[in-house]
Amino acid sequence: MSAVVVVGAGIVGAACAHSLSAAGAEVIVLDRGSVASGTTSRGEGNILVSDKEPGAELELARLSRDAWLEVGEELGRETLELEEKGGVVVAASPEALDALSSFAAAQRSAGVTALDVAEPRELEPHLRAGLAGGVLYPEDMQVQPVLAAAAMLEAAQRRGARFVAGADVVAGVRDASGRLTGVRTSAGEVIGADAVVNAAGTWGAQVSERLGGPVPVLPRRGFILVTEPLPPMVRHKVYSADYVANVSSSEAGLETSCVVEGTRGGTILIGASRERVGFDTTLDVDVVSTLASQATALFPFLERVNLLRVYRGFRPYCPDHLPVIGPDPRVPGLFHACGHEGAGIGLAPGTGRLIAHHVLGGGPLAPEVAARFTALLPDRFVQEA
Repeated sequence: MSAVVVVGAGIVGAACAHSLSAAGAEVIVLDRGSVASGTTSRGEGNILVSDKEPGAELELARLSRDAWLEVGEELGRETLELEEKGGVVVAASPEALDALSSFAAAQRSAGVTALDVAEPRELEPHLRAGLAGGVLYPEDMQVQPVLAAAAMLEAAQRRGARFVAGADVVAGVRDASGRLTGVRTSAGEVIGADAVVNAAGTWGAQVSERLGGPVPVLPRRGFILVTEPLPPMVRHKVYSADYVANVSSSEAGLETSCVVEGTRGGTILIGASRERVGFDTTLDVDVVSTLASQATALFPFLERVNLLRVYRGFRPYCPDHLPVIGPDPRVPGLFHACGHEGAGIGLAPGTGRLIAHHVLGGGPLAPEVAARFTALLPDRFVQEA
């Protein structure tokens, strides 16, 4: 039996623990905080195929979508608030619609279901009139991320996994050959392991440096607005076509694009903003105002709705906008599972299965499936160094 330390108890770390324990590994999860206390608790719960161009990330999104359905069957969809609500991407102008249609056509060639919509208000009656058109993505889903992380970690614990809160990993422990054999915590405790998984989210860069295999994970701050509870008004996840371009942008400055969706509790979530400001958590009223203006322009009824609260967090991204998943070639025994940016919640269960495959040398995924994700391996950063 392999002993595996997972650093991070967010959604990705919980998914790794879930898959590893299901495959028979002895797992201990360490987090300097509590379950889902970092980026996971600042997310909307998106499970999307609609915003990803063909390639390894889209393949991981499709794998993860299927995995989410399996997790829902195992742990209960109600427990996770897992909803197959679908997504609607709308274009305000003919030019934006042309670009959206081309993007959707490429996704269809990769197996995504993307349906042209001539009149988006037939799907979302409260949208403003005059939109040029849109695309319906029935495969998009939503989950409550904190509930999902807790449920997956609890399932892993029922299989024998352990979770230690308040355990800050400060260094790796290696043998004479240089292989990672465990970690050292800020309390001075050494925890032995056959493998260590860096699932530290936005702090993945810091943890990777402490473990000897640095990867360039950077924070992008994002704001989300939450309205007062309402009767059902928004049926799908609805966002403007420029959202995809903002997700893939490397610009450091503020970028905003309209994203609106309802929740099980009746609140409406409004996003999304991205900006590189380090780990600055300052509340920026101008960003809040911009997001509110974009949302009311898309759904005019929101002008009459009270804002309940605003929360913000950091999206962990790599410079090439792909997550880093797999073994570190510089440090035997070290595996990375971080850098997912705003897609970490949606990509978590697929990441967990891919990590279990790498750590255990097989298991959850067939070799031909795992081979689709070589573009996500950490060695791409080693080659660039």
